[in-house]
Amino acid sequence: MPKALTWRKSSYSGEGGSNCVKVAQAGQAVAVRDSKNPTGPVIAFPVGKWQAFVTAHRA
Repeated sequence: MPKALTWRKSSYSGEGGSNCVKVAQAGQAVAVRDSKNPTGPVIAFPVGKWQAFVTAHRA
């Protein structure tokens, strides 16, 4: 995974800011982290798996 990622707040996160996740494109993966802990752990998913998750969530 690249060291410098461009993070963005998930469009599914609320406006309150207390329960947000951030996502970043990381080559062939999508990285996910807790916005409250930017130096904490990052979970990476293959792009296809992430797309399937988002599609299922929208349904």
